[in-house]
Amino acid sequence: MGKMIGIVGGVGTFAGIDLYRKIYRYADARTDRDHPPVALVSMPDRVPDRTLFLQGEEKENPGIAIAGIIRVLATAGAKVIGIPCNTAHAPVIFNEILQRIPGDIKLLHLIEEVGRYISARHPAIRKAGILGTSGTYRSGIYTEVLSAYHIEALYPEERIQKDLVHPAIYDQGYGIKAFSDPVTERSRHDLLEAAVSLVRQGSEAIVLGCSEIPLAIHETRIEERIVFDSVSILAQALISNSR
Repeated sequence: MGKMIGIVGGVGTFAGIDLYRKIYRYADARTDRDHPPVALVSMPDRVPDRTLFLQGEEKENPGIAIAGIIRVLATAGAKVIGIPCNTAHAPVIFNEILQRIPGDIKLLHLIEEVGRYISARHPAIRKAGILGTSGTYRSGIYTEVLSAYHIEALYPEERIQKDLVHPAIYDQGYGIKAFSDPVTERSRHDLLEAAVSLVRQGSEAIVLGCSEIPLAIHETRIEERIVFDSVSILAQALISNSR
């Protein structure tokens, strides 16, 4: 039996559930006992919003609460852990987490895994469009990580990010955080429109760089450009590192 996989849930909540499902989807198991052991701990009431923190609208660093959840997972036996929240990997949050967790825990960096995956599987790609939260958008974490793999990160124009992408995730009347299962047609439509705009900017691929966007976009290609689901990539990396 491999190492237990841990999932930090609640950031957003359905993204954690989606990661859980995808781990079992990619596990290539033939019997119940072949599946990897997985623990999911969801404490959404404890974790401040990551985007609000990065925008200066929330004072408490979410990394403190996330590290606490990781310690709970470690107590349960998890050794390889993933956080299905792209925004939580902005350095000011992720570094706070690393300072507070046990040294024997392997915490995967979701965005590093995305960069590694694209570079290894699709080495010809040089421009990737990023759909993500405004926190991820402003942190520039995809720019930093992908540049190490000689990939340029392209982002939606500010108007599109403000009017389409951000509300498609956060709006309490139709956004994914309010309506996750199923998502609304409006949120899906707006995100697809934003993805097409990235193609018009020259993107050779689209990265679903918010862990809740795969709940709305299931396409593997948009305008003939390959779509990379960051949650699916994290699931595969967790399986690989648990063996």
